[in-house]
Amino acid sequence: MPHDNILIDLQNVWKIYRMGEVEVPALRGVSVQIKKGDFVAIIGASGSGKSTMMNLVGCLDVPTKGKIFLKSKDITKLSESDLAGLRGRTIGFIFQLYNLLPTMTAYENVLLPLELQDMPDSKAEERARKVLEIVGLQDKLFNRPGQLSGGQQQRVSIARSLAGDPDIILADEPTGALDSVTGRQVIEMLYKLWKDEGKTVIMVTHDLHLAQYAHTHIELKDGRIISTSTNKKQRKPG
Repeated sequence: MPHDNILIDLQNVWKIYRMGEVEVPALRGVSVQIKKGDFVAIIGASGSGKSTMMNLVGCLDVPTKGKIFLKSKDITKLSESDLAGLRGRTIGFIFQLYNLLPTMTAYENVLLPLELQDMPDSKAEERARKVLEIVGLQDKLFNRPGQLSGGQQQRVSIARSLAGDPDIILADEPTGALDSVTGRQVIEMLYKLWKDEGKTVIMVTHDLHLAQYAHTHIELKDGRIISTSTNKKQRKPG
């Protein structure tokens, strides 16, 4: 059974997709442990299996073979609703294309996951305001996504990921839709969440420059982990 400081444990995980009669393995026998308080970059070229691994690490999907433990619980043995509850409490997601609801304000987008967790209204409203303040958007609470820049929308996405105070922030190509200056601001925010707030950050990226900010590198090729290493030249913002 995984140790207390290991948040996610993949044990000989395979993910195989069926295309008609053909089986296509996207991940092949992946084993890795992600520890509490780490900043991990999952890197690799397009088609290496990064997106599949993100879905499995984020418990958005289950493996074809092998086991995945999230906070010592075997996700393959949980019901859909129990898994959704555990995932909602444990992992905050940041997506490349923000995934904000366009008809809702920034404040409402952040409030929504808290309402789904049945948090009392007054506490949820206070929390939503606080996390939007953390990302510097206290003056944009009532702006809809269409009234915000790409960088501001991604900051709403980061605030939403923080709303439930999760152990893990999982960021999928978080700067992929942004220009280099705005992208740097987003990576600086993720670094700060790791360094100052003690969050475990897992970032999926093809950008090796971004990966330099992470403490641990997991490199994928053809669905296999080809290296796991500590980044001795970890960059700091500024």
